[in-house]
Amino acid sequence: MGRTSARGQQNGVRAARTALRLTQAELAEAVGVTRQTVVAVEAGNYAPSVYLALAVARRLGGTVEALFAPEPGAARPRDPQQVEAGR
Repeated sequence: MGRTSARGQQNGVRAARTALRLTQAELAEAVGVTRQTVVAVEAGNYAPSVYLALAVARRLGGTVEALFAPEPGAARPRDPQQVEAGR
């Protein structure tokens, strides 16, 4: 399986992990990946699969949306109905 770039997207994984006083190695073991994968996810250099994102969220006691949602004001996909209406 190849590496998927997240192009430096920020997320809340590191903050949630450190709040629980977990090391990167402990989180990696809990979700079945290498520590390097956790490092890349935290840095925003790797977009985790849905399954990995769910496992990380479960272990950290949060939701995928809370950990990986874009920052407020970030570009979001436009509603197709608004695009068709020219808005």
